[in-house]
Amino acid sequence: MFSWSCCRTAVRGILDSLPVCWHRAAIHCSVRVWRYDDFFKDLENEFAKFKHKVKEALPGSDWSPLHQTSGLPPEWADVVIIGGGVVGWSTAYWLKKKEAVREGVRVVVVERDPTYSRSSTVLSVGGIRQQFSLPENIHLSIESARFLRNIQEHLNVVNEDPVDIHFNPSGYLFLAGKEQSDILAENYNIQRSQGAAVTLLTPQQLQRKFPWINTDGIALASYGLENEGWFDPWLLLNAFRRKAISMGVHQCHGEVVGFQHSTRDMEADDGSTISLKRIHHVIVQMPNSAECQPVKCALLINAAGAWSGKVAGMVGIGSGPEGTLEGTKLPVEPRKRYVYVFHCPDGPGVDCPLSIDYSGVYFRREGLGGNYVTGLSPAEEEEPDCSDLEVSYEYFDEEVWPKLAQRVPAFESLKLKTAWAGYYDYNTFDQNAVIGIHPLVTNMFFATGFSGHGLQQSPAVGRAMAELILDGRFKTLDLSVFDFIRFYRGTKVLEKNIV
Repeated sequence: MFSWSCCRTAVRGILDSLPVCWHRAAIHCSVRVWRYDDFFKDLENEFAKFKHKVKEALPGSDWSPLHQTSGLPPEWADVVIIGGGVVGWSTAYWLKKKEAVREGVRVVVVERDPTYSRSSTVLSVGGIRQQFSLPENIHLSIESARFLRNIQEHLNVVNEDPVDIHFNPSGYLFLAGKEQSDILAENYNIQRSQGAAVTLLTPQQLQRKFPWINTDGIALASYGLENEGWFDPWLLLNAFRRKAISMGVHQCHGEVVGFQHSTRDMEADDGSTISLKRIHHVIVQMPNSAECQPVKCALLINAAGAWSGKVAGMVGIGSGPEGTLEGTKLPVEPRKRYVYVFHCPDGPGVDCPLSIDYSGVYFRREGLGGNYVTGLSPAEEEEPDCSDLEVSYEYFDEEVWPKLAQRVPAFESLKLKTAWAGYYDYNTFDQNAVIGIHPLVTNMFFATGFSGHGLQQSPAVGRAMAELILDGRFKTLDLSVFDFIRFYRGTKVLEKNIV
């Protein structure tokens, strides 16, 4: 059974350490501990009574895995995860894995698109790299790579085929011009200091290793030697999902359309008042129906990806006066990215890494038939309309192809085969993850805002979320730098290696 003690500990840590402006004026204040202790004690008692009533109403219910795939949500759960992408299912898996040392935790994953036709996970390029500038991002990918190397020990399901995500360990290759070379070298030193296996290449070394590259304009390159490459996102998502369901996680196909919550005003030491919210029910609308099912929960995890900002707004996050914590929004929104597949029989061979030019264009080989995947993130002022997933082929002709041909002369004769578009859960504040609890909505946790690297970090993020929820703190990796409060404080956590 989930205990409110971990949630209480997490919130106490946030509130006690925080100089917060509860109104427009900058006022340093702290909340009296006994007041929010009473608040959580009341909530814990209410929840315990509810679970006792449910147990009496459903005698003999074994909550077996056979009952987890009906698509209908249960009437209550300990943890509701909003978003059935790879981050959501990874978190569900780790919650169930950690529960082996405690009483059972009832977990529900809500996904509005059972076909995953618009899923950021499935529509991604599927890369994993260690070449970041932030130590936290480097370690997230190192730990995730370790998980993927041993994936069959984690995600194999009895009586099913062994897990295989088709991992290609060809590495990442970053190319820097003169203006970017100092930053690339600085990033390299940080990566090496954190245990990442990368090497620097001069233009001459680069030409010898990859003779198909035109080195004009390149001053320096960095190349990942291990734990980097790409894999099939769909296979990883399904592996997490199947394993989590086999462990007792309930999957629900529906859309979260609102919450039922209570508000408790708390008096601060300076006499001002703050309002803490607690969500009691998640309202789930069934597919192709107006019917809604409320799911009573102890806590919930907002892993809704590109739509997590919208979900946060449903409970009033960001609706308060500007400049206050109540008025601080979750700055995550959808950004559309195009992915193109082209054919070039004379292009780079099977040793072709996932290459990122300093112009921003990237490419990698896809299979053994001379096919390649490529893309380019647009400038901020050129962001495409996100209302649909239509692809701009003009963007390829005008922006992508010329840069490809300049860097790899063989690509001048490429033939475009197909394309698709997917969504980034783009953090407009600093393009980095949001991981942790909201300081005022006391049972909403976030695992979102990855801005393009959520898939590769999902194994380690799921474990971190399970630790934070069940142990009350991060244990394996300290990810507190990614907490929500930085948006209010205006403290950016910048990652220099965004692709």
